[in-house]
Amino acid sequence: LFGTVVWILVAATGVPLPLLQGWVMFVAVTAWFLSIVFLCVFLFSYANRIAINWNQTDFLFHGTTFVFYFGAFLLQAATTSLHHLPRKFNSTVQETLLSDHEYNISIAASV
Repeated sequence: LFGTVVWILVAATGVPLPLLQGWVMFVAVTAWFLSIVFLCVFLFSYANRIAINWNQTDFLFHGTTFVFYFGAFLLQAATTSLHHLPRKFNSTVQETLLSDHEYNISIAASV
C-alpha cells in the first residue's frame, strides 16, 4: 500500500533529477510487484506446495526491502532538499528545480 503511494507521489512530480528519482521509482515498483507475488503465493496456497523456509524467505524479503527503501528515502530526501536550486543555470528566468506544489509532493513521498 505504501509503495503504491510512493509510486503515485513520485510520478506526480516533474522528476527534475531522473537518475535519483528513477531509483526511487524502481524500488517502489519492484517492491510492489514482489509483494503482489508473495500475496498470490499465500492466497492460492502455493506456500504449501513449495518446500522452502517461508519464515526465512519473508525475513530476507522484508530486510532487503527495508534496505532498498531506506536508500530510496535518502535519494528522495536529497532531491527534495535541492528544491531551491535554479532549473537552468544560464537562463535569465529564475525557475526553481521544484515548484511549491512539487516540493510538497516530494516531501510526502520522502515520508
